[in-house]
Amino acid sequence: MDTFPSILVVLLAALATVTVSMGAAALRARQLDKVAVVDVAWGLGFVAVALVAALVGLAADDADGRRWVVLVLVAVWGGRLGWHVRSRALGEHAGQEDPRYAEMLGGSLSEVGLGTAVRRVFAVQGIVQWFVALPVAVGAVVGTAYVPTVVLGVLVWAVGFSFETIGDRQLAAYKARPKDERPPVMDTGLWAWTRHPNYFGDACMWWGLWLAAGLGSGWVVGLATIACPAAMTFFIRNVTGAKLLEKTMSQRPGWDEYAARVPLFFPRPPTLGD
Repeated sequence: MDTFPSILVVLLAALATVTVSMGAAALRARQLDKVAVVDVAWGLGFVAVALVAALVGLAADDADGRRWVVLVLVAVWGGRLGWHVRSRALGEHAGQEDPRYAEMLGGSLSEVGLGTAVRRVFAVQGIVQWFVALPVAVGAVVGTAYVPTVVLGVLVWAVGFSFETIGDRQLAAYKARPKDERPPVMDTGLWAWTRHPNYFGDACMWWGLWLAAGLGSGWVVGLATIACPAAMTFFIRNVTGAKLLEKTMSQRPGWDEYAARVPLFFPRPPTLGD
């Protein structure tokens, strides 16, 4: 299959995959009365897109083994994220709705209706998911142009994965301590570098995937898809992640002092005496 038809086919296949994934998540959310189901579908949906794209690449003339490397990176990220989110929902949230979505929708799923949840959450995240995954999808059917860029992308992905996993483990250890024995705000480890090391790591991994799958396919694909990791970073920082979470976190004692010395998103080493 020639390059252009391959790209068209893989983009349509990715769109169909996202539609099925988010549709299934919406139906499951209605059963559980929890919109937060979308967070599990978010990571696993990317894995499904990467897998479908890699399989489409089998019929593409220019595709090479890089698509399997990218699939592994996406699968490790998405699988870990899905498991982590599910564990948090059953543990920390005790099976209840994530407060972020309750605030976003203005009530529970049963109160606002599935249609509202689909329009405001599932459809929006589905469109964003398809858009963000474009470098992964296109890179699966296009040959590698710059091997060093692919290697750099894997390294950037590894930095992001470290921030996300270590940050989550440090936060879990903090929450495991009795409330009367821990400070009101987590401000040690990576949380002294950035107020959201897990969200920063998430964004960093997608810049790594863009380097490996997008720019690694050549400057044309790289330039055409650079808005994809930028969109992921924007949403994680400003819409569904850091800033939304801080609306509730900022009510904790000591938060203002913590926020004054630790950056919101991009890491900065703590200064001596912090």
